[in-house]
Amino acid sequence: MLSITLEQIQRDPLKYLRQVEAGVAFIILQADRPIAELRPISSSRKQLRPFGLCSGEFLVPDDFDAPLPEDILSAFEGK
Repeated sequence: MLSITLEQIQRDPLKYLRQVEAGVAFIILQADRPIAELRPISSSRKQLRPFGLCSGEFLVPDDFDAPLPEDILSAFEGK
């Protein structure tokens, strides 16, 4: 990561923004002390999972949405 001073970036901000756009990251220094990091934003677009990714790997039982037995319901309710 490259270091630049606050004065350098104030003189020609577009120069550094073009470099950031090209993938370069900078540490901005003021009085030889790092105060900020200037870096490209990583793409936040995640690729969607394909439909049917796990098709055939498991079966949903027919009674999936049937009410739970009374003893299991009692356990969940702390009875």
